[in-house]
Amino acid sequence: MTKTAKELALKILNDNLIGTMATVQQNKPHSRYMTFFNEDFILYTATSKQTHKVEEIKNNPNTHILIGYDGKGFGDSFLEIEGTVIESDDESLKEKVWNKALKGWFDGPEDPDLIILKITPTQIRVMNTKGDEPQIVVL
Repeated sequence: MTKTAKELALKILNDNLIGTMATVQQNKPHSRYMTFFNEDFILYTATSKQTHKVEEIKNNPNTHILIGYDGKGFGDSFLEIEGTVIESDDESLKEKVWNKALKGWFDGPEDPDLIILKITPTQIRVMNTKGDEPQIVVL
């Protein structure tokens, strides 16, 4: 059975944790790899309050995320996500996002430097699906 764009997008989000996140720095795009967690189409990523991206988001909350391409070649589906970012200090969200991989940067979910970035998509496109045209996910 053929999956809808929404079903395929959710599968890509659930199967892939690493992607790139671009913010705007001095009127130019600035990208970095991030680890993402999702609840349906809302994405979350952990970062330090001391990073440049936090300052960049305060100045311009728009982001562009690429996630899902596995490098095997033509037909590797991936997502292009445009969205807006807000910072969250919510303790329950920190607990939810926390995992052992973050121990390299933080003491634990209670670390005062830890902040969660919440990304709310404004548009999601499923790209590179075996030569098909990009599909826009209706949210």
